[in-house]
Amino acid sequence: MGKLGTLGARLHHGEIGYDFVKNRKLWYGISILITITAIVGLAVRGLHMGIEFQGGAVFTTPKNVSASVSQAETYAEEASGHDAIVQKLGDGSLRIQIAGTDTAKSDQIKEELSKNLDVPAEKINADLVGPSWGDQIANKAWQGLGIFMVLVVIYLAIAFEWRMALAAFVALIHDITITVGIYALVGFEVTPGTVIGLLTILGYSLYDTVVVFDSLKEQTRDITKQTRWTYGEIANRSINSTLVRSINTTVVALLPVGGLLFIGGGVLGAGMLNDISLSLFVGLAAGAYSSIFIATPLVADLKEAEPQMKALKKRVLAKRAQAAAKGEPAENAVDEERYAVYDDDDGDADEPEDATPAVVGPRNQPASRNRGRGRPSGKRR
Repeated sequence: MGKLGTLGARLHHGEIGYDFVKNRKLWYGISILITITAIVGLAVRGLHMGIEFQGGAVFTTPKNVSASVSQAETYAEEASGHDAIVQKLGDGSLRIQIAGTDTAKSDQIKEELSKNLDVPAEKINADLVGPSWGDQIANKAWQGLGIFMVLVVIYLAIAFEWRMALAAFVALIHDITITVGIYALVGFEVTPGTVIGLLTILGYSLYDTVVVFDSLKEQTRDITKQTRWTYGEIANRSINSTLVRSINTTVVALLPVGGLLFIGGGVLGAGMLNDISLSLFVGLAAGAYSSIFIATPLVADLKEAEPQMKALKKRVLAKRAQAAAKGEPAENAVDEERYAVYDDDDGDADEPEDATPAVVGPRNQPASRNRGRGRPSGKRR
């Protein structure tokens, strides 16, 4: 337990860590494979749109109906001539959804269900949605998602830089594709709750990504004034320093969402919870994954393609080769050039009179000069 308790601090200070950026090709390959699977599932099975998007009718029976789910589904399809979805709710009532049916036929369908289910017609509740209203809801949902993505890219480009905005956008597309693909494979119904859940998980995904980007921005300030680390190595330090925070945040968020999905929707039979809880559960997990394995390594790739970062990497490798030739360990090599300021186009170091060393990575506070003062003896120990 003591080792687990100090894990976060050791990661933050760079004492231990995993090289996520070095193995980025592996993560890219895994993400591409998952994304292709999601796209294939979406193309083959398609999305099961709720009546809110395509119009139809929902009939809710009283409690403790004697007919089974399969029997009620057969009765509904015979009465309407369309496919029907029947769910048994926690109180024993049945929710019969018939998409694509003409709302003018709802009274006739209700009468047929009343006879077949042996339930008085006045006790069957009917909710009707017209197809034009359903199309309007679908268009508004897509518009909201598009506006959200545009605003996110603009904000990140202003707060950080366009490379980070592009990486975050790719990560968001990755999360959306996986979530929608799993929806298609599982066959859950897409409702307005699904859209709400999708927008919510995009916010969580951005939170994890922005936390890492903020750490990366701080640690790469004046990066070209040192020759100890490349941009990719500092990006990897940023991931490790925020890794425990990202894991803790994701796990804490997944626990209640998992309760909604597996207990509320699965055990208790509250089917209306499935649409929003599945999007939240899958999206939260995909968002945490993409912020660590996709967004930050992609930023490192984009930045290291710049001429300045290429020159920096060349100097870092040359410095390490020089240290190795002297028989010094690379991590213990004295980096004299870290106190130099590189302000020439040729990349050579100029020795300023009062150059402040560039600080990259976690900063260690110097010991206080007033240590020992204020003690009863008045002496320093």
